[in-house]
Amino acid sequence: MLSKAKTIEAVERMEKLFPNAHCELNHETPFQLLIATILSAQATDKGVNKVTPKLFAIYPNAHALANSEEEVVIECIQSLGLYRNKAKNIRLCAQQLVEKYNGEVPRTREELVSLAGVGRKTANVVLSVAFGLPAFAVDTHVERVSKRLQICKQSASVLEVEETLCKKLPKNKWGKAHHWMIFFGRYHCTARSPKCQGCPLLDLCAYGQKEV
Repeated sequence: MLSKAKTIEAVERMEKLFPNAHCELNHETPFQLLIATILSAQATDKGVNKVTPKLFAIYPNAHALANSEEEVVIECIQSLGLYRNKAKNIRLCAQQLVEKYNGEVPRTREELVSLAGVGRKTANVVLSVAFGLPAFAVDTHVERVSKRLQICKQSASVLEVEETLCKKLPKNKWGKAHHWMIFFGRYHCTARSPKCQGCPLLDLCAYGQKEV
């Protein structure tokens, strides 16, 4: 298992590779980020970014989406997988925001996960990206990288991966480290054909050393 010090070193090397890593879901407000993140389940950020301009032009805030017609929402997002279920969830989520929070996005994980379509990962993305609060969202890229580098156990659940990363990394780096790890996993340590040869983390990575 990678030690705390080596985990910090690994993440800092990812930063050097991707110093401008950031959230790739286009949004202008916490509400738009929340909706985009819900839509990103089992979809790519690029796919979501293709549908949200039209969606947000018609429904820029929670009040507008809460009063939407389901068929219009479906028309906007139907290029995404699970679009009918997602349309139902984002409309209900908007209605809950209006009813419980006057249309504003809440700032606690407990409140966020009470909303339709919002799980822990989505809540953590919103807390970190929209509000700058310490939270570590674990997606497939973060999980894969964490396990390949043996930051956590191969058998670790998503929650266990999150807990391990939060223990091994300083709280003030969680938000940025989340993006560095995503970019590293999305563009370098890919699921298929990872770029192990010449990787700047190779000396820390047992998986990569077996591949080269």
